[in-house]
Amino acid sequence: MRVLIKLGGTLLDSPDSLHHLASEITAAIAAGVQAVVVHGGGKQMTRFLAERGVESQFINGLRVTTPEIIDAVVKVFAGSVNTQLVGAFRRAGARPVGLTGLDAGLVDAEVLSPELGQVGRPVHSDAGLLRVLVEGGYLPVIACIAGDRDGTIYNVNADQMASACGAAFSADKLLFLTDVEGVRGREGTTLDTLTVAEARGLIQAGVASGGMQAKLESAIKALESGIKEVIVAPGAMPGAVASLLSGARIGTRLIP
Repeated sequence: MRVLIKLGGTLLDSPDSLHHLASEITAAIAAGVQAVVVHGGGKQMTRFLAERGVESQFINGLRVTTPEIIDAVVKVFAGSVNTQLVGAFRRAGARPVGLTGLDAGLVDAEVLSPELGQVGRPVHSDAGLLRVLVEGGYLPVIACIAGDRDGTIYNVNADQMASACGAAFSADKLLFLTDVEGVRGREGTTLDTLTVAEARGLIQAGVASGGMQAKLESAIKALESGIKEVIVAPGAMPGAVASLLSGARIGTRLIP
């Protein structure tokens, strides 16, 4: 089984959650799962900027990224967050390799919207490097930064990054492990299953907005790109990774 696991939210902010997630993913790899990890770090980014007197601005859940901000994005996402995650996987016994989308043209991007600055939309993903690493027994750990042939660096939403990498990697499952129970419906309860049409309905109705809107849009793109199953699930729950890979109904399962 090939699986793309996206880690985000407060999961990346706690040494305990990093330890247990790294241990669970490493155990899955030892059991024969071919895994790739994509991570965000928005909370760490906001804190880094606030400590330097810079206010974070968002449009539709995406961070406005000026040249000043893109420098901080590289420092936080590809620097501290990626390195800490790689360290957690090393302690768990895996063979992690820290990457960004710039490495070997893993993810190319273009400007998403002029008002967002250097925020990129993935337009092409080459999973050749991922296949080489995974087949060699390594675990790719990818920060949500992409580029283009001119060397421009883009801040890419981590959910979009996961969708692009998962499709190129021909993942069977895409797991969005986060700090919520799943996708909430119109009544405020967590939904067990969600079709593409229903997900679009939640977005259009404003029920899913901000970060959840970006997550659902990325999930829809992943399903349309050939990934069979996308799951939004609570990563802090003990045993979540093994349960999800075995087919347990945790969180919200998105289907075509």
